Amino acid sequence: MSNPSFFNIVSAYKTLRSRGVLGINARNANYVLKYNPRSKYPLVDDKLKTKLLAEKHGVAVPRLYRQLYSEHNIATLEPLLKNLPGFVIKPAQGAGGDGILVIKSRIQDKFRKSNGKLIGFDEISHHCSNVLSGLFSLGGHPDVAMIEQLVVSTDLFMNVSYQGVPDIRVIVFKGYPIMAMLRLPTEHSNGKANLHQGAIGAAINISTGTTENGVWNNMPINEHPDTGNIISGIPIPNWEQILEMSARCYDFTDLGYLGVDIVIDKNEGPMMLELNARPGLNIQIANQCGLSKRLQCIEEETETRNTEQRIDFIIERFKPEKLS
Repeated sequence: MSNPSFFNIVSAYKTLRSRGVLGINARNANYVLKYNPRSKYPLVDDKLKTKLLAEKHGVAVPRLYRQLYSEHNIATLEPLLKNLPGFVIKPAQGAGGDGILVIKSRIQDKFRKSNGKLIGFDEISHHCSNVLSGLFSLGGHPDVAMIEQLVVSTDLFMNVSYQGVPDIRVIVFKGYPIMAMLRLPTEHSNGKANLHQGAIGAAINISTGTTENGVWNNMPINEHPDTGNIISGIPIPNWEQILEMSARCYDFTDLGYLGVDIVIDKNEGPMMLELNARPGLNIQIANQCGLSKRLQCIEEETETRNTEQRIDFIIERFKPEKLS
């Protein structure tokens, strides 16, 4: 007797292949291992190194107020924080958004977190100590705590975001931005723009810079679950600048397959937040489109182009009518 579940799996596999969906094994073997030299990984796995390298090459990033290397450094932190209206503390080698503490404002001697809870300096000190011990770092190794500028989200995303700051993930291949999504915080994600923690991934048309339908907990959606507002049809400001910034990250890292995370500050515009040498594949679900065909399109290109020419190429090549 035939096994129905087996045929369902085969059918699903064929459907995914026909849509050009890239699986994790193919991503690792054909793109990560092939185009990302292992020697370059420390440049992106360490957020402090990434930030300093980006600044050196003129890519805008949130300001770094201080880095903490030891418990002794924590004791010197309080005078700095007293003069900051808001700030972010993050582990240099953290992953998945773990260990990031967002302080949005101060009330007398208390600090207000992004969820509205008030904490004292002793709790901030304890958090920094946990970061230094490697509690949030890859492999649990001792880490560096970074005190950064608090990004203020543009008003454009106010109705489709819960508490936190949305960010934009762009997949860049050989210097060509090929797919993007807007990650929108929800109550479920505790205001963080992390899909694994419950944020929304809204597709961005790579050619036009306008949002389309999205995905939430692997389910297709078109409305934000907390605000009830439509997430599609939002024009991303400074879109060509964002594409150019993403493409330039390839130029200074020499990583051929790259995830670039960008935020848009209300006052200062787009800023590169961090880079990922092994970006996840949920962006395909958000876009309802596989990466494989776009990757193959770029692999077939033999013409050498500068950053501006690469952007012009993808805007023309990946127009909606040309992808249908």
